Amino acid sequence: MGMNDIKGIGTDPDAFERFYRAHVRAVEGFVARRVGDPHSAADLTAEIFLAAIESAAGYDPTRGTPVGWLYGIARNVVAQWARSSARERRAISRISGRALLDGDGLRRVEERLDAELGARQVYVGMARLSDDERAVLELVALDGLTVADAARVLGVQPVTARVRLHRARRTLRAFVTSESPGSALKEVTS
Repeated sequence: MGMNDIKGIGTDPDAFERFYRAHVRAVEGFVARRVGDPHSAADLTAEIFLAAIESAAGYDPTRGTPVGWLYGIARNVVAQWARSSARERRAISRISGRALLDGDGLRRVEERLDAELGARQVYVGMARLSDDERAVLELVALDGLTVADAARVLGVQPVTARVRLHRARRTLRAFVTSESPGSALKEVTS
């Protein structure tokens, strides 16, 4: 897909369809790694493509690949969604967090919590990272971008992104103990 195709996605339905088909799975994966609710994930994916249409005329191929450009848009859309819905989620969690569970329901929740211990420890460790370190780690380890593409998405030099990635991985390795399940940690820190 050429630069002219991207710049034309706002005015040419065929160009948009080609662009959408080429990148929808990447965007869906990006969103799914950050949002657990399937309805919200679908809405956010649509919003990301709408935002891409609105900003397509300003696409600059020297600032990164089309998927990197989309990930930059996606980061903004997801961050805005998280900020705008945080208050609502807190209120809902206060109300529903104490709902009564029957014996089977409680066992399922406990099993799910046990199964996700390693992932939770990685997320706790990631919370200790600076926003800049966490952003580059997510783009490289979770979204599969190269360090150079992640640097473009974040608007920093590749060497800066490499340093942030190294620091993030070092911090996570130090935080997550050798006793925790290693699969989630190995994926993020290697």
